[in-house]
Amino acid sequence: MAKSVFYSFHYSRDAWRVQQIINMGALDGQPILNAQKWEEVQRKGDAAIQAWIDEQMSYKKAVIVLVGAQTASRPWVQYEIKKAWNGKKPILGVRIHGLADSGGRTDSAGANPFAKITLQGGGSVGDYVPLFEPSGMNSQEVHASIKANIASWVDRAYTRS
Repeated sequence: MAKSVFYSFHYSRDAWRVQQIINMGALDGQPILNAQKWEEVQRKGDAAIQAWIDEQMSYKKAVIVLVGAQTASRPWVQYEIKKAWNGKKPILGVRIHGLADSGGRTDSAGANPFAKITLQGGGSVGDYVPLFEPSGMNSQEVHASIKANIASWVDRAYTRS
């Protein structure tokens, strides 16, 4: 049975890349809203976005942050990381910039989003949470690397006790 996960990512920039990962079928994640549905949630305001995230994340076994070029700067991604951390859900990151978008273009690697979340005692979430880098020289090889490894990467997610 596929592991149940919540995918955190930059919607407008990386939804195409994320859909490729969902289509691999290695994990069971929340539904990715199409552009119209996402806009519908956004129009209702921040409280509606937060409620959607909270509901979707509540029954998932782990949180995977799919890291593209601009993921680290996204406020909702930061919210999702903090929610996972505070809720003691297993959490990890996977770089996806090497997957091609709908136009066949790959992207540059973005900053580590976990390093942006500081902890009260010092340091950051990035000091604990693994950020996996798929191997491959082109989109097809990166896709194959993610498909072959994503389930085992989830097994290696950081879990607070």
